[in-house]
Amino acid sequence: MPAAVQAPDGATARPQLWRITDRRTFQALRRSRRRVRRGPLTITWMPPEPGSPGPPRVGFAVGRANGGAVTRNRVRRRLRAALRELLVGGRLPAGTYLVGATADVATMPWSALVPALEAAVAEVTA
Repeated sequence: MPAAVQAPDGATARPQLWRITDRRTFQALRRSRRRVRRGPLTITWMPPEPGSPGPPRVGFAVGRANGGAVTRNRVRRRLRAALRELLVGGRLPAGTYLVGATADVATMPWSALVPALEAAVAEVTA
């Protein structure tokens, strides 16, 4: 579980990842040429727009072919936690991400998932 970060008012808060909710952003990510596949992970990235501060924006693509709702939700939760861990460590550059994964991520050891995700993020943002 990622460590809590210190909020400006002194309270602890979870690191923020903003969700992608609009169709236009998903379509732009689909057209993006910055895509990397590493094992069960696929990451598409768009650099941040100039003057748009804020945490990284993330969307997940885990289709029905990957299993039932329980498996798909577990995959998304694990990916979200791993991305927060990268964010806390300063290893998640700003931008918009679309993270796709197969059902293998649900049972992948945490010690393998985080480094695989970090390597994919580093490669796609380079």
